[in-house]
Amino acid sequence: MPQVTVLPHAELCPEGQRFEVKPGASLCEALLKHCVAIEHACDMVAACATCHVLIRSGGDTLAEPDDDENDQLDNAWGLEACSRLACCVKLKDGDITVALPRHSRNHAREK
Repeated sequence: MPQVTVLPHAELCPEGQRFEVKPGASLCEALLKHCVAIEHACDMVAACATCHVLIRSGGDTLAEPDDDENDQLDNAWGLEACSRLACCVKLKDGDITVALPRHSRNHAREK
């Protein structure tokens, strides 16, 4: 099973995390299941870019982003070449390392 490594993030995952997921699982759902409170304002339908993540390694094991994901990524804060929307990423057989951006597009974040 693929392993997801989440790099430390001061608010969402201070210690970092590592967990296994089944191939085909949604990265966003896997993060939430493992208590990484990533934002997903559009309820994971690729319409808001609040679940923006940075795939630091293993991105070559994932499917390329489709046009809808690329359109939404244009609205993400801190966009990089390795940027993806967690709701669009389906894990395959390879391990990935994920960094969570410092800021989110959701300026009205509810606690």
